[in-house]
Amino acid sequence: MASLSSIFQAPTSIFSSSSTSNSLNLQQKGFPFLVKVDRHPQRKRSFVLKSALDEVNVLDPPPPPSEDAKSELIASLKLKLLSIVSGLNRGLAASEDDIQKADAAAKELEAVAGPVDLSSDLDKLQGRWKLIYSSAFSSRTLGGSRPGPPTGRLLPITLGQVFQRIDVLSKDFDNIVELELGAPWPLPPLEVTATLAHKFELLGSANIKITFEKTSVKTKGTLSQLPPLELPRIPDALRPPSNTGSGEFKVTFVDADMRITRGDRGELRVFVIS
Repeated sequence: MASLSSIFQAPTSIFSSSSTSNSLNLQQKGFPFLVKVDRHPQRKRSFVLKSALDEVNVLDPPPPPSEDAKSELIASLKLKLLSIVSGLNRGLAASEDDIQKADAAAKELEAVAGPVDLSSDLDKLQGRWKLIYSSAFSSRTLGGSRPGPPTGRLLPITLGQVFQRIDVLSKDFDNIVELELGAPWPLPPLEVTATLAHKFELLGSANIKITFEKTSVKTKGTLSQLPPLELPRIPDALRPPSNTGSGEFKVTFVDADMRITRGDRGELRVFVIS
């Protein structure tokens, strides 16, 4: 029979660093209530940790904005762009800071609206569009980033309204420019409308190529009864390399009442339906 000292010493031996065989000997000596203790508790902790990780919920990405919310945002960004360019006299009075602000506002609108695809809906271009801003006019010439007569005191030319008239059926693409030509006193200034006729074609989904055909000038005011004057076209052999008679631009935004284009020389132009 086991002595009293061995009974009271048994628990100590259980939690000591003795081998597993010592615990088995105690059970054989009349202590069946003693159980084997796992000497590696870290295994349990790793199991609990794994269970906790398995129960972690992964958050789904937020849903895209609804069509109504997107339409409201586009309307707000259009108004922001219009407020920036409204006082710049179509770009003639734009400073470098104005140009950067207009470009940033246009890019913000383009990003929200997404890419333009005219291949299935060319009718979006149809109509008479009024130019309200051109970054190229900051060069103070009527040709913008291309060669053109200067505005200001060198030549008595005042730029009026500028329009684009687009017919998607005939592929006509006309740039219409209203000009006021100074005359010696006491003669009144001469008001004319110059129409630069082009043909256009769609390249890809949103790029437009225009090819020049002719220029006609029509007088206004007291001389409005005079017939239009068609200016002779410069022969290709005499045309400067910078004036090839054609150009390209990309439509980066268009809806029922606004259109934004970016030219092949970096010009930003903003139009509203007229």
